Amino acid sequence: MSVVSPDSTSASRLPCRPEELDDFLSQPTPRVIEVLKRTPGPFIILGAAGKIGLHLSLMLRRTLDLLGRTDRVLAVSRFGTLRDRAAFEQRGIETHACDLGEDSGLNALPDAPTVFFLAGVKFGTAASPGLLHTVNVDIPHRVARKFAQSRIVAFSSGCVYPFVTPASGGAREDTPSAPVGEYAASCIAREQAFTEVAAAHGTPVALVRLNYSTELRYGLLVDIGQSVFAGRSIDVTTGHVNVIWQTDAVAHSIQCLEVASAPAVPINITGPETLSVRDLAHRFGAVLKRPVTITGVEAGTAWLNNASHSHRLFGLPLTSVDQMIQWISAWLQQGGETWGKPTGFERRDGRF
Repeated sequence: MSVVSPDSTSASRLPCRPEELDDFLSQPTPRVIEVLKRTPGPFIILGAAGKIGLHLSLMLRRTLDLLGRTDRVLAVSRFGTLRDRAAFEQRGIETHACDLGEDSGLNALPDAPTVFFLAGVKFGTAASPGLLHTVNVDIPHRVARKFAQSRIVAFSSGCVYPFVTPASGGAREDTPSAPVGEYAASCIAREQAFTEVAAAHGTPVALVRLNYSTELRYGLLVDIGQSVFAGRSIDVTTGHVNVIWQTDAVAHSIQCLEVASAPAVPINITGPETLSVRDLAHRFGAVLKRPVTITGVEAGTAWLNNASHSHRLFGLPLTSVDQMIQWISAWLQQGGETWGKPTGFERRDGRF
């Protein structure tokens, strides 16, 4: 993790105490509660130790507790990345250490009617194509076969789409895939693993094409906010983006359980707006009271998703971009730690 030096001039307020952040980010929404009333457990979360897995696991656990249910929520991971097992277990979530790339570990996992698949790798893969293929292609095929009798929500990426113009409103679920780079191609292959098991076995599958979830410690908005706060220039060549608050992304992903079907159903999860990076930088500058330096000229296209379909199904995200900027600015001003994992949203060659 990295720590930003505190700024005593902070005018923004945090939404919770820093030590309560994970609980704040995993508050169940009314719609999630309704969905889980109708969803059988136990629940398995594969690849749970990454950036979103704890909040997904915890929202499931808290919702089940509210419903008076004792269904198991089992977080599965090697626990060698952001989170250790204690972060889960101290909140009542069972853990199971497992390398999904090893048949013995995968086969030892219990069956479950409801499975979330979050495992994947992105950064550093340009120099490690073998790792990219193992994690993003081989493992999904093995997992899909293992859980062919389950309902599966598998996380993917908006990178499966081509670059589109901001005026288009973003790529929709029926936009043909057109991968830019090997990482994007591996995301399509990951989706294909679950698409094939849905076709062969009637496995209900939802493919979550998530585009830039953010919270106080990481995400595209944190990248921009940190640069503004530190006086670094903002490159606007990739000039337009989508974002969604982590709580909303988790809630909508859980709601995907009720659209999972065979054939597999892709669904875009992101916010409702196409946002200008230049404008976002200046909005951070106004809140942080910092000058903003812009470099580059906006390209005519970007990786953009249109999530209007999921918004019709699940409701609009509850957290506005203005609120995210206020909270992230307060976090930075008060010296909040970050994951130190930039999103790389500026990259246009698909190499990460």
